[in-house]
Amino acid sequence: MTELHTRGAATGTGDRSRLRAVLPALCATQITSWGIVYYAFPVLNPQIVADTGWPTGATMAAFSLALVVSGLAGIRVGRIIDHRGPRTIMTAGSAAGVLSLGIVALAPNLPVFFAGWILAGLSMAATFYQPAFAALTRWWAPDHVRALTIVTLAGGLASTVFAPVTAALAEHLSWRETYFVLAAILAIVTLPAHALALRAPWPPAPSAPEGADTSPGTVTRSRPFLLLAVAFTLSAFAMYAVVVTLVPLLLERGYTTAQAAWALGLGGAGQTLGRTLYAPLARHTGPTLRTTTLIALGALTTAALAVTPGPYGLVIAVSIVAGMVRGNLTLLQATAITDRWGTRHYGRLSGILNAPAMTASALAPFAAALLAGPLGGYPELFAALAGLAAVAALVATATSVRRDV
Repeated sequence: MTELHTRGAATGTGDRSRLRAVLPALCATQITSWGIVYYAFPVLNPQIVADTGWPTGATMAAFSLALVVSGLAGIRVGRIIDHRGPRTIMTAGSAAGVLSLGIVALAPNLPVFFAGWILAGLSMAATFYQPAFAALTRWWAPDHVRALTIVTLAGGLASTVFAPVTAALAEHLSWRETYFVLAAILAIVTLPAHALALRAPWPPAPSAPEGADTSPGTVTRSRPFLLLAVAFTLSAFAMYAVVVTLVPLLLERGYTTAQAAWALGLGGAGQTLGRTLYAPLARHTGPTLRTTTLIALGALTTAALAVTPGPYGLVIAVSIVAGMVRGNLTLLQATAITDRWGTRHYGRLSGILNAPAMTASALAPFAAALLAGPLGGYPELFAALAGLAAVAALVATATSVRRDV
């Protein structure tokens, strides 16, 4: 860890003492923010529905709306970080997250519940992976891949830590009281971490590569950027649809709920394992080859789940491999801009690239549930999702730019 700070970080001032706090702080805030603002909801939603009588579809729609808002707001957040650094916007995002959970907890009706989740979407945009990636990419360039890997490894523990914590709280408290406790934890951990640890001097924007026009307008209108956005959007839809429908797929095939849950959980563990492999993969492959290969592997593992009814051990193995691919796809998206267009406008370009993919991931659970019946069942749905990911991989082959070697 020390080597990472001293060799890869670049503040432009030589002040390393402030920068040393950044990486552990972001690890802690990613675990806490994802764990509380995102992963607590699936645990608490059955209790919310039972207590309020609100339709499950309505509460899920509020949560999905938060994800859409997050993707759209992320464009502006990235632009702010490019110019001013992450401290103010991520601290404000933490405060918004605390306030949003308070509104959700107090919501007397669905309109207020929706308002709370809209504010939560703004908090997600300012505190989740994208702003953290923008901060690390500027501070740690050119050694940013290792820093990104460390933070995503930590973020991968969010559900492992906070799903059981949320469930334990919900056994003794109402869902409203549980959200108040979680809001307090969010405030205690993330507000001081963002306000105090992100004070390192913000380096000036690096110069554009010689002979390359990397202005945001030029890049976002370019064919490689547009095709990359299409590839990531199709891949994100397929990936998130697979995650939310894996349990129904296995239940349809006769496995117990516990067996299905283990398959899903071990797939999550595979994500953490997969992320440790991304740095060596990045050293030995170019951006286009890496993008095409990982998305194609996502298609292959989805197809494997479609055609593998058993035995259970083989299903677990396929789920773990699929999780490893998903873990790499997170880092692939984090490095896609830097690999092709450098770090000068990383926050803004990454926000624009991420917005349609985030929207697709928000819509995937509903679309997957709607499509399973007409397609004939969950195996057929997984086959269709594999085909969609294969199309994404084909599109990814055309995302090369002159710097892509």
